[in-house]
Amino acid sequence: MNRHKHTPSAERTAQANGRGANGRREFLKTSAAVGAATSVPYFFSSAKSQAAETQSKNDRMTIGVIGAGGMATGNIDSAKEWLDVVAVADVDKTRSDKFNKRFADGKADTYEDYREILDRDDIDVLHIATPDHWHTKPLVEAMLAGKDVYCEKPLTLTIDEGKLIRKVQKDTGRIVQVGTQQRSTFHLFVKAMAIVAEGRLGKITQVQAAIGGAPSSPEIPVAEVPEHLNWDRWLGPAPKVDYRYMKSGKTAHTNCHYEFRWWYEYSGGKLTDWGAHHVDICNWALKLNGQTEGPQSISGTAKHPVEFKDGFPVQNDRYNTATGFQFNVKYPGDTEMIIRNDTDNGVLITGTKGKIFVNRGKLVGKPVEDLASNPLPEDAISKVYKGLPMEHNGRKQHWANFLHCVRERKEPISDVHTHMQMLNVCHLAGISARFGRDLKWDDANEQIVGDEEANSFLARPYREGYEIEMRKPVKS
Repeated sequence: MNRHKHTPSAERTAQANGRGANGRREFLKTSAAVGAATSVPYFFSSAKSQAAETQSKNDRMTIGVIGAGGMATGNIDSAKEWLDVVAVADVDKTRSDKFNKRFADGKADTYEDYREILDRDDIDVLHIATPDHWHTKPLVEAMLAGKDVYCEKPLTLTIDEGKLIRKVQKDTGRIVQVGTQQRSTFHLFVKAMAIVAEGRLGKITQVQAAIGGAPSSPEIPVAEVPEHLNWDRWLGPAPKVDYRYMKSGKTAHTNCHYEFRWWYEYSGGKLTDWGAHHVDICNWALKLNGQTEGPQSISGTAKHPVEFKDGFPVQNDRYNTATGFQFNVKYPGDTEMIIRNDTDNGVLITGTKGKIFVNRGKLVGKPVEDLASNPLPEDAISKVYKGLPMEHNGRKQHWANFLHCVRERKEPISDVHTHMQMLNVCHLAGISARFGRDLKWDDANEQIVGDEEANSFLARPYREGYEIEMRKPVKS
């Protein structure tokens, strides 16, 4: 757990795009004066683009990566033309070494403890792609250290963590993009939101997020921890438990890499894993349509692969998140949100004038067909996208948006505040599932009403030695 302050060598400073820390800060400030790309109806532009802004070698940003698994690999693949990886932190040495070789030719500094990265002044931005239970602590500490961050979803493990993140972001003014890249998929989700915002559906009466079910597992035995993995640090804030692993054919079952999402100790299962995508689109639609009030209650049913008592699984040797569910979230004005596992993956939005369905493969419905004779205004999609540049699509655009907003000091398309508005719903569904009862919600105070036992699940204790390190914010 000991740390030392990293002092960049002259060679590292030279590698950081030919400019020192002060020069980089001045570049980021003065870049705001450079003309941004002209927003266009979709994502094609002949005007100066974000890619052009970062095309010069000296304009590239440096990035430190915390969590070097598959998600970080996919993300940096999408953004590597604009970024130089100079630091990688992971508790699994195999992963950090592989990532370093792929994106930095083995020349980046690697760490087991991500805190080594936070005080380095030769790093422009950070990417956090850890398991869910490891999102809030490094994100808060990074913002306090003066870093802008692209953090994977779901942003938190609990509702109270979201309160802290929003406060620290507001206090520090750091740019934080959440990895809900559907918000940057113009021909599907953003176009759907433009249809909503233009009033083509009328008042929304129901939104539905179909997110699929989760797997179960057999009993997973305790196994020897691999030499390249620091299991205690992987657990971090979560309770100390044994490492479990078994291989069944081509399928690996574990309470570690990737499969962590099927354990409430480290995630929220499908309710937060895919809910963070589709519930987000549902919430975005309501807000764009002027239906801004938060939820009032949640009811429904859920099926778990293990028995629960007082909100906790009674077995610790197999996956425990909900495998099937259907929840009904009530909003003021007779509007409801359905979260379910048992129909086509995607978002169904129903209004008084019509309905549309959108997922990662299609956007359909009569209001979509009607665009042939009654197209959207030219700036409709641009308005939904906050007037920000639109030169790419999907994940690559989401990173372009983040880097543009870092330069311009603007709120990105997937900010922490709207993210937590919708993630609170996902967390409430998880709490309702674990107790098997309906919940009433005070949205203004972010509290469960009349159920102290359920209300206690708004937060979780951090294991000793892994508490969030609050400090005086760095000014930059």
